[in-house]
Amino acid sequence: MPLHNLLRDTALADPSRRRFVERGAAVLALAPLAGCLGGGGDDARNVIFTHGVASGDPLSDRVILWTRVRPQDAADNQPVIVRWEVSADASFAQLVSSGLVQASSETDFTVKVDATGLAPGQRYHYRFVGDGQTSTVGRTKTLPLGTVAQARLAVFSCSNYPAGYFHGYAEAAKRDLDAVLHLGDYLYEYAPGGYASAQAERMGRVVQPAREIVSLDDYRRRYAQYRTDADLQALHAAHPMIAVWDDHEITNDAWRNGAENHQPNEGDYAVRKAAALQAWHEWLPVRTGSARDQTWRRFDWGSLLSLHMLDTRIAGRDEQLDYANYITPAGFNAAGFTAAVSNPARQLLGSTQQAWLQQQLNVSGATWQVLGQQVLMGRMNIPAPILFEANQPGTGVTVSAYAALVGKAQAQPASLTAQERAILAQPAIPYNLDAWDGYAVARETVLTTAAQLNKNLVVLAGDTHNAWANDLRLLNGTAVGVEFATPSVTSPGFEEYLPNENPAFLAGSLAQLIDPLVWCDTARRGFLQLTVTPAACRADFVFVSNVFERNYTATTGSSWQVLAGQKRVVAA
Repeated sequence: MPLHNLLRDTALADPSRRRFVERGAAVLALAPLAGCLGGGGDDARNVIFTHGVASGDPLSDRVILWTRVRPQDAADNQPVIVRWEVSADASFAQLVSSGLVQASSETDFTVKVDATGLAPGQRYHYRFVGDGQTSTVGRTKTLPLGTVAQARLAVFSCSNYPAGYFHGYAEAAKRDLDAVLHLGDYLYEYAPGGYASAQAERMGRVVQPAREIVSLDDYRRRYAQYRTDADLQALHAAHPMIAVWDDHEITNDAWRNGAENHQPNEGDYAVRKAAALQAWHEWLPVRTGSARDQTWRRFDWGSLLSLHMLDTRIAGRDEQLDYANYITPAGFNAAGFTAAVSNPARQLLGSTQQAWLQQQLNVSGATWQVLGQQVLMGRMNIPAPILFEANQPGTGVTVSAYAALVGKAQAQPASLTAQERAILAQPAIPYNLDAWDGYAVARETVLTTAAQLNKNLVVLAGDTHNAWANDLRLLNGTAVGVEFATPSVTSPGFEEYLPNENPAFLAGSLAQLIDPLVWCDTARRGFLQLTVTPAACRADFVFVSNVFERNYTATTGSSWQVLAGQKRVVAA
């Protein structure tokens, strides 16, 4: 009998021997590379781990491990071989998985390993070793199987380096969590002095390179700068991350074939998008498949929770509508806008991803079905005059003025002037056409699927920089689920765009004006902590006291939940 057949048959008969054979085969395959680790002699090279470690995309038996390692000599552009190790203990006396991996200039000297052979629901320590140098030690955790009593997740979005310190990351790194989710805008593409950069120089957070990023080298340099942040490194080292991109990983208001912030003099948009996605896959601890632009995937916490990570940004999104196209000398063309936004052909997920999601919701038997995605799904219609005033001061009325008109109409309707009656007669329209509100039929399709399957649906969102808790309903009013949207890590919210509005008054007014909206906070930065049990899915909104100074405090500003089977937001 040939040797390889004997080894195969022996391994199949004895699982422990199968693991031995598999590991032995891996060692033999990598043995020729072992000499490249250095350790003395004329060919020894000094290496440095420049950006900490990270883990991500955990499954029940594996997890992605990440680091960046390169020769200490910056002029040395040759590949580097390092050893990765996963241990059940912090001293690395009990290795459960290990191997060799190469870092090269082709991937910007980043390394990603899919560490297999792990046990479900277990915490592990991991590190990388090369030429006598050892990386930071990270901690990670696999997904559990079977009956699960609880899952704890932190949810982030919109971490703009020049807009402030990443205190939300620092706070979450200290907490006992199973994983962290990043719903996009992990970085921003703007040039120094651009968006939300007023205090960047004082804080020592001016972005590099000194231009809007467009090329692969530009995106790599911006990621490299972000990943020098100590708080971001601490978060990655403490917990596995499950990430999706939003628009700023490419450029503002990106869609399938273009973006608001991509100009003809910046080259071919498809080339720019490909460069941005390549850098994202290099620098994030995600499991990269053959199609870099398809990042939707599912993660299960046993029978408790199925997390469906979606791409609402570039895979299938049609171009955003623009209110400017529906404003005429006679006023707002409400009929034309309604016809456009209700067009059944308008796609957000795209047909392929939408079919995938419907199939996943159908087959998952978990108690909770959670969508991790970028933009608000809740219906956020506000009176048109308020929106016009926010977009172009002087063309409408402020929230305060509109609230006063509503009060006047209720108390003394006969005293309203013709102009005031005209303001109150204008329709409520979506405040953000970049969100699901701009793709009404696509949203109804997803919600209808969840309703027909009678799922406990929780949608997570980012993008707006503000915190929201929404009820999700079909157009006929049927309750389907809830949405919890995380505040930004640093990017400013309505406090910058509506500086003359009192934040508490604004939040209360929006909750009154927008029927499905239960609560919001439009002025504070932080993150969302989600605690999921068989009985309830609870959202604690954690806010930091500031993002402009090194010292900060963190508080839970508000807590909401949805009970299993209830499909509506209630106070926790």
